[in-house]
Amino acid sequence: MNTEQPETETVVPDQDTGTQPLLSVQDLQTYFFTDEGTVKAVDGASFEVHAGKTLGIVGESGCGKSITARSILQIIDRPGQIVGGQVKFSPNGVDGLNLLDLEPNGKEIRSIRGGEISMIFQEPMTSFSPVHTFGNQIIEAIRLHSSLEQKEAYDLAVDWMRRVGIPSPEQRMSEYAYQFSGGQRQRAMIAMALCTDPSILIADEPTTALDVTTQAQILDILQTLQKQNDMSIIFITHDLGVIAEVADVVAVMYLGKVVEMGPVESIFSSPKHPYTKALLSSMPTIDAEPRARMPSITGSIPHPQNRPEGCSFHPRCPSYMSDICGLKEPELVSVGTDQQASCFLYGRD
Repeated sequence: MNTEQPETETVVPDQDTGTQPLLSVQDLQTYFFTDEGTVKAVDGASFEVHAGKTLGIVGESGCGKSITARSILQIIDRPGQIVGGQVKFSPNGVDGLNLLDLEPNGKEIRSIRGGEISMIFQEPMTSFSPVHTFGNQIIEAIRLHSSLEQKEAYDLAVDWMRRVGIPSPEQRMSEYAYQFSGGQRQRAMIAMALCTDPSILIADEPTTALDVTTQAQILDILQTLQKQNDMSIIFITHDLGVIAEVADVVAVMYLGKVVEMGPVESIFSSPKHPYTKALLSSMPTIDAEPRARMPSITGSIPHPQNRPEGCSFHPRCPSYMSDICGLKEPELVSVGTDQQASCFLYGRD
């Protein structure tokens, strides 16, 4: 095993030390208190989002990606509860407002939720009301976060339907969710999320279950609108190929924690954490041998209720060190010039 250690220091994840982050998530903890025990779905996640940039959050299903996103806006269903951490939102470049200090159903957080910070949910079919038209739902979102009259809100809704590529938007305004295809529902969800001109868009698996062509169209729409509006995006997915295309910075999550973070180029060209290396090695490549078995990560992700002692990845880790990995939890430390990783391969005394 290579024991040469790069110079390291314990850090708070930082994507761009020269600017004030638009959103700073520090030591976020969201637990679910069930009859069977406590599930630590998010257990100390930290990251930053800068203006006009895209943060990609990746990891296997069950790593806490979606719960992290929902925690930012305080939309956690029972028996879940945000038990610790800070989510500082700084839209004006000054010391941020901790969103977790606000009442979950209070006026202030509701003005931010869907307004300055919008979200595209994982399944648009269940996000739209089946008994109200698309048009009415988009108009309601616009009027909730603006002073526009009904006619002005209608015109803006039609404009957004057109901008996301929905044909004949005036006609589609009077239709219902079941009358749209999966791709069209996703476009309508994007329109509703962006019609309030948010500073940050949280996109939770926005291309899941879409065919490759529609997926490419959705990604193109998001990137185009991001440039037009100077909008930040938190893009959540398990698809590393998508992350390579859209992200500026990548946060790799495992069992509720960020285990590696860095610029997308560095993560893909020189991953540091064994989990990140394993994820990348399991990606299909064009030069793979025909019929060759694809590499996979040993074992499966543990249930958060049965989190392993020490480093949570150690039961699956090819670099496991018996004298420390199962005994102590590693801290996130700087590795090189622009990456951070929580692994005893780095920063070990």
